[in-house]
Amino acid sequence: MADRPLFHVERCFIFIPTSVSRETCLIPYPEFVFCVKHLAYSLCDLLNFRRSLGDNILARVIAITNQKGGVGKTTTAVNLGASLATSEKKTLLIDCDPQGNATSALGFPKDPARRTLYQAMMLGEPIERIITDAHMDLLDLIPSDKNLVGAAVELVSVENREYQLKNLIIGLRDKYEYILIDSPPSLDLLTLNALAASDSVLVPIQCEYLALEGVSELLDTLIRLRRTINPSLEIEGILPTMYDDRTTLAKQVVADLRSFFGAQVFETVIPRNVRLAEAPSHGMPVLFYDIHSRGAESYMNLAREVMANAEKRVGSRAERIDTGTGRGEIVTSSPDAAPGVGDTEGTTAGGASGTSAANAAGAGASGNASVDSQRGRSGSGPGSD
Repeated sequence: MADRPLFHVERCFIFIPTSVSRETCLIPYPEFVFCVKHLAYSLCDLLNFRRSLGDNILARVIAITNQKGGVGKTTTAVNLGASLATSEKKTLLIDCDPQGNATSALGFPKDPARRTLYQAMMLGEPIERIITDAHMDLLDLIPSDKNLVGAAVELVSVENREYQLKNLIIGLRDKYEYILIDSPPSLDLLTLNALAASDSVLVPIQCEYLALEGVSELLDTLIRLRRTINPSLEIEGILPTMYDDRTTLAKQVVADLRSFFGAQVFETVIPRNVRLAEAPSHGMPVLFYDIHSRGAESYMNLAREVMANAEKRVGSRAERIDTGTGRGEIVTSSPDAAPGVGDTEGTTAGGASGTSAANAAGAGASGNASVDSQRGRSGSGPGSD
């Protein structure tokens, strides 16, 4: 990636005498202004501009995190990764949780001899040797195990400890289209490393009020991280999980989320589904366990939404580059904006309101996304539920 120039210009002379008019200039004047103008912009905008022209040189790194446990982070990481791979997007899943549940959910049993993320972060093992084929096309895995618990302690005395994971994967970003990081359910150094290495954060929220109460605190934490560790961190989206359309409570929680966070909430909601719970015990994503289940359909819809939002985001940045407005600033959220494009700090007020609203009952729509026809490969599990 380092030896690939941002712009390739044949026989371009940068120095142009002031006495030469724009009509007689060797370089057409608009093209010259274009090059000089964009060289002044940030590297991030330049890379995204090339991506908008079809040159996918960098993967989008998405951390899937929530300080609360049991909200569906690992389930989302595994099944979103499988859905993106099935959609022909080369994807890398990084298991950054010492519990190693994402590793197990993809069919890898506990093996003390297996090289994991710990060896790469703390022992200097090349990250390329850690990457493992996840037993499906276009999906790779960096596994984890219990040794990663020690990394949270050992990293305390390491210089630039928050950026160890970022430095490890920077050489992989031109080899994948998406990199998903499954974070532990805490705000320790492993989670900080995941957030520092990411372009955006996807927040699964269980459709219960206790989970809703922690949303504002989580987003406040993300804003502090954005101000100190990762200024470019965006909100990929808030994902309602464990949704039961038979209960009024779940409908109220989704309605409150959409009311306070607007377009930053995904249209897709993940339902409570037996097949989703069964799939990890068979060592495969739900997409291969039972492609016709509601869980598989929901994660395929989520993958489509993530890809569509990425296209909107890149198009918006390319338009700002063409018009010369700003240097990668985040515009204010609008009803049509993709999740993550809106101002993260503007979300905080809504998050605070969302906490107080946890004690109020509102009548909301179910929030279930319409299920499109799915594209994928059938699994080996039982039929749909």
